[in-house]
Amino acid sequence: METVILMVITAMLLTGCSGGGGEEKKAAEGDKPAAGGETIKIGFLGAKTGNHAAYGVETLKGMQMAAKDINDAGGINGKKIEIVEEDHGSKVSEGTTVTQKLITRDKVVAIVGDPTTGITKAAAPIAQQNKVVLLSAGAVGTGVVEIGEYIFRDTLLDAVAAPAVTKYLGEKLGWKKVAVITSMNNDYSVGLTKLFKDALAANKMEIVVEQSIQDGDQNFAAQVTAIKGKNPDGIIFTGYYTEGGLFMKEARKQGMKAVMVGGDGLLSDVLMKMGGEAVEGSMVYCGFAADEAKAGEKTKKFIEAYKAGNNGALPDMFSAQGYDAVMLIADAIKAAGSDVPEKFRAELAKTKDWIGVSGTITFQENREPIKSPVYLLEVKGGKFAVKDTVDVK
Repeated sequence: METVILMVITAMLLTGCSGGGGEEKKAAEGDKPAAGGETIKIGFLGAKTGNHAAYGVETLKGMQMAAKDINDAGGINGKKIEIVEEDHGSKVSEGTTVTQKLITRDKVVAIVGDPTTGITKAAAPIAQQNKVVLLSAGAVGTGVVEIGEYIFRDTLLDAVAAPAVTKYLGEKLGWKKVAVITSMNNDYSVGLTKLFKDALAANKMEIVVEQSIQDGDQNFAAQVTAIKGKNPDGIIFTGYYTEGGLFMKEARKQGMKAVMVGGDGLLSDVLMKMGGEAVEGSMVYCGFAADEAKAGEKTKKFIEAYKAGNNGALPDMFSAQGYDAVMLIADAIKAAGSDVPEKFRAELAKTKDWIGVSGTITFQENREPIKSPVYLLEVKGGKFAVKDTVDVK
Protein backbone atom coordinates (compact mmCIF):
# COMPACT_ATOMS: atom_id res chain seq x y z
CA MET A 1 0.00 0.00 0.00
CA GLU A 2 2.80 2.40 0.90
CA THR A 3 4.40 1.69 -2.47
CA VAL A 4 1.19 2.59 -4.31
CA ILE A 5 0.86 5.87 -2.36
CA LEU A 6 4.47 6.81 -3.14
CA MET A 7 3.86 6.13 -6.84
CA VAL A 8 0.76 8.37 -6.86
CA ILE A 9 2.59 11.23 -5.06
CA THR A 10 5.53 10.95 -7.43
CA ALA A 11 3.20 11.11 -10.43
CA MET A 12 1.50 14.22 -9.02
CA LEU A 13 4.84 15.94 -8.40
CA LEU A 14 6.05 15.14 -11.91
CA THR A 15 2.82 16.49 -13.40
CA GLY A 16 3.25 19.73 -11.43
CA CYS A 17 6.85 20.15 -12.61
CA SER A 18 5.88 19.48 -16.20
CA GLY A 19 3.15 22.13 -16.06
CA GLY A 20 5.56 24.75 -14.69
CA GLY A 21 8.08 24.02 -17.40
CA GLY A 22 5.40 24.52 -20.05
CA GLU A 23 4.58 28.00 -18.73
CA GLU A 24 8.26 28.97 -18.69
CA LYS A 25 8.67 27.70 -22.25
CA LYS A 26 5.63 29.68 -23.35
CA ALA A 27 7.05 32.89 -21.83
CA ALA A 28 10.47 32.27 -23.31
CA GLU A 29 8.99 31.88 -26.79
CA GLY A 30 7.45 35.32 -26.43
CA ASP A 31 3.73 36.06 -26.14
CA LYS A 32 2.17 38.94 -27.99
CA PRO A 33 1.68 42.11 -25.94
CA ALA A 34 -1.81 42.30 -24.49
CA ALA A 35 -3.37 45.48 -25.86
CA GLY A 36 -6.89 46.32 -24.81
CA GLY A 37 -6.39 45.82 -21.06
CA GLU A 38 -7.59 48.09 -18.27
CA THR A 39 -4.40 50.17 -18.47
CA ILE A 40 -1.98 51.02 -21.25
CA LYS A 41 1.39 49.69 -20.14
CA ILE A 42 4.58 51.46 -21.23
CA GLY A 43 7.84 49.90 -20.13
CA PHE A 44 10.89 51.74 -18.83
CA LEU A 45 14.16 50.27 -20.14
CA GLY A 46 17.02 51.94 -18.31
CA ALA A 47 19.38 51.89 -15.37
CA LYS A 48 18.39 52.83 -11.85
CA THR A 49 21.78 51.57 -10.66
CA GLY A 50 25.23 51.26 -12.19
CA ASN A 51 27.31 53.56 -14.40
CA HIS A 52 24.36 54.80 -16.47
CA ALA A 53 22.01 55.44 -13.55
CA ALA A 54 22.16 59.22 -13.95
CA TYR A 55 20.65 58.83 -17.43
CA GLY A 56 18.08 56.20 -16.50
CA VAL A 57 16.79 57.79 -13.31
CA GLU A 58 16.15 61.09 -15.07
CA THR A 59 14.45 59.40 -18.02
CA LEU A 60 12.14 57.57 -15.62
CA LYS A 61 11.28 60.79 -13.78
CA GLY A 62 10.19 62.36 -17.06
CA MET A 63 8.13 59.30 -18.00
CA GLN A 64 6.36 59.30 -14.63
CA MET A 65 5.56 63.01 -14.97
CA ALA A 66 4.05 62.42 -18.41
CA ALA A 67 1.94 59.52 -17.18
CA LYS A 68 0.63 61.65 -14.30
CA ASP A 69 -0.27 64.52 -16.63
CA ILE A 70 -2.08 62.16 -19.01
CA ASN A 71 -3.94 60.34 -16.25
CA ASP A 72 -4.91 63.56 -14.47
CA ALA A 73 -6.45 64.70 -17.77
CA GLY A 74 -8.57 61.54 -18.02
CA GLY A 75 -6.19 59.09 -19.67
CA ILE A 76 -6.27 57.90 -23.27
CA ASN A 77 -9.41 56.45 -24.82
CA GLY A 78 -10.73 55.85 -21.30
CA LYS A 79 -7.60 54.08 -20.06
CA LYS A 80 -4.84 55.12 -17.66
CA ILE A 81 -1.15 55.00 -18.53
CA GLU A 82 0.90 52.63 -16.38
CA ILE A 83 4.71 52.87 -16.35
CA VAL A 84 6.26 49.46 -15.76
CA GLU A 85 9.70 49.86 -14.17
CA GLU A 86 12.72 47.59 -14.41
CA ASP A 87 16.43 48.10 -13.72
CA HIS A 88 19.09 46.55 -15.92
CA GLY A 89 21.89 47.91 -13.74
CA SER A 90 23.74 49.41 -16.74
CA LYS A 91 24.47 45.91 -18.12
CA VAL A 92 23.83 45.00 -21.75
CA SER A 93 22.95 41.38 -20.91
CA GLU A 94 20.42 42.51 -18.33
CA GLY A 95 19.04 45.02 -20.83
CA THR A 96 17.96 42.22 -23.13
CA THR A 97 16.52 40.23 -20.24
CA VAL A 98 14.49 43.24 -19.07
CA THR A 99 13.22 43.86 -22.60
CA GLN A 100 12.00 40.26 -22.85
CA LYS A 101 10.30 40.49 -19.45
CA LEU A 102 8.54 43.74 -20.30
CA ILE A 103 7.12 42.19 -23.45
CA THR A 104 6.28 38.62 -22.40
CA ARG A 105 5.48 39.00 -18.71
CA ASP A 106 4.25 42.59 -18.35
CA LYS A 107 2.58 42.82 -21.77
CA VAL A 108 3.70 46.38 -22.50
CA VAL A 109 2.61 47.92 -25.80
CA ALA A 110 5.64 50.22 -25.96
CA ILE A 111 9.05 50.63 -24.35
CA VAL A 112 10.89 53.89 -23.67
CA GLY A 113 14.63 53.35 -23.56
CA ASP A 114 17.43 52.80 -23.37
CA PRO A 115 19.12 56.23 -22.97
CA THR A 116 22.36 54.69 -24.29
CA THR A 117 23.07 53.50 -27.83
CA GLY A 118 24.64 50.17 -26.88
CA ILE A 119 21.75 48.79 -24.84
CA THR A 120 19.19 50.25 -27.25
CA LYS A 121 20.81 48.32 -30.10
CA ALA A 122 20.76 45.12 -28.04
CA ALA A 123 17.11 45.53 -27.04
CA ALA A 124 15.71 46.79 -30.35
CA PRO A 125 15.76 43.45 -32.24
CA ILE A 126 13.65 41.89 -29.46
CA ALA A 127 11.09 44.69 -29.66
CA GLN A 128 11.09 44.54 -33.44
CA GLN A 129 10.58 40.77 -33.52
CA ASN A 130 7.64 41.08 -31.10
CA LYS A 131 6.19 44.13 -32.89
CA VAL A 132 6.41 46.35 -29.82
CA VAL A 133 7.29 50.04 -30.25
CA LEU A 134 10.66 50.98 -28.73
CA LEU A 135 11.43 54.70 -28.49
CA SER A 136 14.85 55.68 -27.13
CA ALA A 137 15.04 58.98 -25.27
CA GLY A 138 18.82 59.26 -25.46
CA ALA A 139 20.60 57.03 -27.98
CA VAL A 140 22.48 59.15 -30.53
CA GLY A 141 24.77 56.57 -32.14
CA THR A 142 24.40 55.05 -35.60
CA GLY A 143 22.58 51.84 -36.49
CA VAL A 144 19.58 52.24 -34.18
CA VAL A 145 16.43 52.90 -36.21
CA GLU A 146 17.78 50.75 -39.02
CA ILE A 147 16.90 47.72 -36.87
CA GLY A 148 13.26 47.96 -37.86
CA GLU A 149 10.03 49.88 -38.33
CA TYR A 150 9.07 49.65 -34.64
CA ILE A 151 12.23 51.46 -33.50
CA PHE A 152 12.25 55.26 -32.90
CA ARG A 153 14.17 57.90 -30.92
CA ASP A 154 13.39 61.48 -29.91
CA THR A 155 16.88 62.75 -29.12
CA LEU A 156 18.97 65.37 -30.89
CA LEU A 157 21.24 63.67 -33.41
CA ASP A 158 24.80 64.83 -34.03
CA ALA A 159 24.03 64.74 -37.75
CA VAL A 160 21.45 67.47 -37.13
CA ALA A 161 23.27 69.45 -34.44
CA ALA A 162 26.82 69.67 -35.83
CA PRO A 163 25.82 71.42 -39.10
CA ALA A 164 23.52 73.84 -37.24
CA VAL A 165 26.19 74.75 -34.69
CA THR A 166 28.88 75.11 -37.38
CA LYS A 167 26.70 77.56 -39.26
CA TYR A 168 26.13 79.49 -36.02
CA LEU A 169 29.88 79.68 -35.36
CA GLY A 170 30.47 81.19 -38.78
CA GLU A 171 27.49 83.51 -39.06
CA LYS A 172 27.01 84.62 -35.44
CA LEU A 173 30.51 84.41 -33.98
CA GLY A 174 32.49 85.16 -37.13
CA TRP A 175 34.72 82.09 -37.02
CA LYS A 176 36.62 81.62 -40.29
CA LYS A 177 39.42 79.21 -39.38
CA VAL A 178 39.40 76.44 -36.80
CA ALA A 179 41.48 73.68 -35.25
CA VAL A 180 39.89 70.21 -35.07
CA ILE A 181 40.86 67.74 -32.32
CA THR A 182 39.85 64.07 -32.56
CA SER A 183 40.22 61.24 -30.05
CA MET A 184 41.15 58.36 -32.33
CA ASN A 185 40.20 55.51 -29.96
CA ASN A 186 36.72 56.96 -29.42
CA ASP A 187 34.11 56.06 -32.07
CA TYR A 188 31.89 58.93 -30.98
CA SER A 189 34.73 61.42 -31.53
CA VAL A 190 35.75 60.00 -34.90
CA GLY A 191 32.17 60.10 -36.15
CA LEU A 192 31.53 63.61 -34.84
CA THR A 193 34.72 64.92 -36.44
CA LYS A 194 33.51 63.74 -39.84
CA LEU A 195 30.19 65.53 -39.34
CA PHE A 196 31.95 68.75 -38.32
CA LYS A 197 34.41 68.56 -41.22
CA ASP A 198 31.58 68.17 -43.73
CA ALA A 199 29.73 71.09 -42.13
CA LEU A 200 32.85 73.28 -42.10
CA ALA A 201 33.37 72.64 -45.81
CA ALA A 202 29.72 73.44 -46.56
CA ASN A 203 30.04 76.74 -44.66
CA LYS A 204 33.40 77.59 -46.29
CA MET A 205 35.27 77.61 -42.99
CA GLU A 206 38.92 76.61 -43.06
CA ILE A 207 40.49 73.87 -40.96
CA VAL A 208 43.96 75.30 -40.37
CA VAL A 209 45.20 72.36 -38.29
CA GLU A 210 44.06 68.91 -37.18
CA GLN A 211 45.43 67.03 -34.21
CA SER A 212 44.84 63.54 -32.83
CA ILE A 213 44.64 62.46 -29.19
CA GLN A 214 43.59 59.29 -27.35
CA ASP A 215 41.04 58.83 -24.57
CA GLY A 216 43.11 58.47 -21.42
CA ASP A 217 45.85 60.89 -22.52
CA GLN A 218 46.88 63.49 -19.96
CA ASN A 219 49.68 65.41 -21.68
CA PHE A 220 48.62 67.55 -24.65
CA ALA A 221 51.63 69.87 -24.88
CA ALA A 222 52.67 68.74 -28.37
CA GLN A 223 49.18 69.09 -29.86
CA VAL A 224 48.63 72.53 -28.35
CA THR A 225 52.04 73.71 -29.60
CA ALA A 226 51.08 72.61 -33.13
CA ILE A 227 47.77 74.47 -32.91
CA LYS A 228 49.08 77.66 -31.32
CA GLY A 229 51.14 78.67 -34.33
CA LYS A 230 48.09 78.51 -36.62
CA ASN A 231 46.12 81.00 -34.50
CA PRO A 232 42.61 79.55 -35.06
CA ASP A 233 39.44 81.47 -34.23
CA GLY A 234 38.26 78.49 -32.20
CA ILE A 235 38.88 74.84 -31.33
CA ILE A 236 36.43 72.11 -32.31
CA PHE A 237 36.98 69.29 -29.83
CA THR A 238 34.96 66.14 -30.56
CA GLY A 239 36.01 64.00 -27.57
CA TYR A 240 34.84 63.67 -23.99
CA TYR A 241 34.92 66.00 -21.00
CA THR A 242 37.98 64.64 -19.15
CA GLU A 243 40.37 65.10 -22.06
CA GLY A 244 38.59 68.32 -23.08
CA GLY A 245 39.22 69.90 -19.71
CA LEU A 246 42.89 68.88 -19.63
CA PHE A 247 43.40 69.99 -23.22
CA MET A 248 42.12 73.48 -22.52
CA LYS A 249 44.23 73.68 -19.38
CA GLU A 250 47.32 73.14 -21.55
CA ALA A 251 46.03 75.62 -24.14
CA ARG A 252 45.72 78.37 -21.54
CA LYS A 253 49.12 77.42 -20.09
CA GLN A 254 50.64 78.10 -23.51
CA GLY A 255 48.83 81.41 -23.82
CA MET A 256 46.11 80.46 -26.29
CA LYS A 257 42.89 82.46 -26.05
CA ALA A 258 40.67 80.49 -28.47
CA VAL A 259 37.66 78.77 -26.90
CA MET A 260 36.52 75.19 -27.37
CA VAL A 261 33.23 73.92 -28.81
CA GLY A 262 31.98 70.34 -28.93
CA GLY A 263 29.05 67.95 -28.66
CA ASP A 264 27.32 66.58 -25.56
CA GLY A 265 30.33 64.34 -24.96
CA LEU A 266 31.65 67.44 -23.16
CA LEU A 267 28.45 67.86 -21.15
CA SER A 268 29.55 67.07 -17.61
CA ASP A 269 30.65 68.98 -14.53
CA VAL A 270 33.86 66.95 -14.83
CA LEU A 271 34.82 69.33 -17.66
CA MET A 272 35.03 72.15 -15.12
CA LYS A 273 36.72 69.98 -12.51
CA MET A 274 39.48 69.01 -14.93
CA GLY A 275 39.86 72.35 -16.69
CA GLY A 276 38.97 74.93 -14.05
CA GLU A 277 39.13 78.49 -15.36
CA ALA A 278 40.63 77.23 -18.61
CA VAL A 279 37.24 76.02 -19.85
CA GLU A 280 35.43 79.30 -19.18
CA GLY A 281 33.72 80.26 -22.43
CA SER A 282 33.75 76.70 -23.77
CA MET A 283 30.58 75.80 -25.68
CA VAL A 284 28.66 72.51 -25.73
CA TYR A 285 25.53 71.65 -27.70
CA CYS A 286 22.73 69.39 -26.47
CA GLY A 287 19.08 68.54 -27.08
CA PHE A 288 17.56 70.37 -24.11
CA ALA A 289 18.43 72.81 -21.37
CA ALA A 290 16.15 74.34 -18.77
CA ASP A 291 16.07 77.94 -19.96
CA GLU A 292 13.18 79.42 -17.99
CA ALA A 293 13.58 82.85 -19.55
CA LYS A 294 13.12 81.66 -23.13
CA ALA A 295 10.98 78.55 -22.63
CA GLY A 296 7.54 78.22 -24.21
CA GLU A 297 4.45 77.65 -22.08
CA LYS A 298 4.55 73.85 -22.30
CA THR A 299 8.23 73.72 -21.37
CA LYS A 300 7.80 76.26 -18.56
CA LYS A 301 5.03 74.15 -17.05
CA PHE A 302 7.25 71.08 -17.25
CA ILE A 303 10.21 72.86 -15.63
CA GLU A 304 8.02 74.18 -12.79
CA ALA A 305 6.50 70.76 -12.14
CA TYR A 306 9.92 69.10 -12.15
CA LYS A 307 11.34 71.69 -9.73
CA ALA A 308 8.35 71.23 -7.41
CA GLY A 309 8.97 67.49 -7.23
CA ASN A 310 12.77 67.62 -7.02
CA ASN A 311 13.61 70.20 -4.34
CA GLY A 312 14.07 73.03 -6.82
CA ALA A 313 16.47 71.16 -9.11
CA LEU A 314 16.20 71.73 -12.86
CA PRO A 315 15.40 68.96 -15.34
CA ASP A 316 18.03 67.77 -17.80
CA MET A 317 17.68 66.53 -21.38
CA PHE A 318 17.02 62.93 -20.29
CA SER A 319 14.04 63.82 -18.10
CA ALA A 320 12.67 66.12 -20.82
CA GLN A 321 13.12 63.52 -23.56
CA GLY A 322 11.64 60.79 -21.34
CA TYR A 323 8.57 62.99 -20.85
CA ASP A 324 8.27 63.65 -24.57
CA ALA A 325 8.69 59.96 -25.41
CA VAL A 326 5.60 58.99 -23.39
CA MET A 327 3.65 61.92 -24.80
CA LEU A 328 4.59 60.98 -28.38
CA ILE A 329 3.37 57.42 -27.82
CA ALA A 330 0.19 58.66 -26.13
CA ASP A 331 -0.63 61.00 -29.02
CA ALA A 332 -0.04 58.20 -31.52
CA ILE A 333 -2.43 55.92 -29.58
CA LYS A 334 -5.05 58.70 -29.54
CA ALA A 335 -4.66 59.25 -33.29
CA ALA A 336 -4.96 55.53 -34.01
CA GLY A 337 -7.87 55.07 -31.61
CA SER A 338 -6.08 51.93 -30.47
CA ASP A 339 -3.27 50.78 -28.18
CA VAL A 340 -2.40 47.91 -30.54
CA PRO A 341 1.25 48.53 -31.56
CA GLU A 342 0.67 47.55 -35.20
CA LYS A 343 -1.90 50.35 -35.43
CA PHE A 344 -0.38 53.21 -33.43
CA ARG A 345 3.15 52.60 -34.80
CA ALA A 346 2.00 53.93 -38.15
CA GLU A 347 0.60 57.09 -36.53
CA LEU A 348 3.83 57.62 -34.57
CA ALA A 349 5.81 57.44 -37.81
CA LYS A 350 3.68 60.29 -39.23
CA THR A 351 4.74 62.70 -36.46
CA LYS A 352 5.47 66.13 -37.94
CA ASP A 353 6.18 69.47 -36.24
CA TRP A 354 5.17 67.95 -32.90
CA ILE A 355 5.80 70.40 -30.06
CA GLY A 356 7.23 68.78 -26.95
CA VAL A 357 8.91 70.13 -23.83
CA SER A 358 12.36 69.42 -25.30
CA GLY A 359 11.68 70.97 -28.69
CA THR A 360 9.84 70.43 -31.96
CA ILE A 361 10.13 66.95 -33.44
CA THR A 362 9.51 65.57 -36.92
CA PHE A 363 10.15 61.94 -37.81
CA GLN A 364 11.72 61.46 -41.20
CA GLU A 365 10.71 58.57 -43.44
CA ASN A 366 13.33 56.39 -41.73
CA ARG A 367 11.97 57.39 -38.28
CA GLU A 368 15.04 59.46 -37.48
CA PRO A 369 14.09 62.66 -35.65
CA ILE A 370 14.72 66.17 -36.86
CA LYS A 371 14.71 68.14 -33.63
CA SER A 372 14.80 71.88 -33.09
CA PRO A 373 16.19 73.90 -31.47
CA VAL A 374 19.74 72.93 -30.63
CA TYR A 375 20.68 74.26 -27.20
CA LEU A 376 24.13 75.84 -27.13
CA LEU A 377 25.53 76.02 -23.61
CA GLU A 378 28.48 78.07 -22.41
CA VAL A 379 30.62 77.63 -19.30
CA LYS A 380 30.15 80.75 -17.19
CA GLY A 381 31.39 81.02 -13.62
CA GLY A 382 32.12 77.30 -13.50
CA LYS A 383 28.62 76.28 -14.59
CA PHE A 384 26.79 75.57 -17.84
CA ALA A 385 24.47 78.38 -18.91
CA VAL A 386 22.35 78.68 -22.03
CA LYS A 387 24.21 80.87 -24.51
CA ASP A 388 21.71 80.58 -27.34
CA THR A 389 19.26 78.33 -29.13
CA VAL A 390 19.95 77.40 -32.75
CA ASP A 391 17.02 76.61 -35.02
CA VAL A 392 17.34 73.61 -37.31
CA LYS A 393 16.10 74.28 -40.84
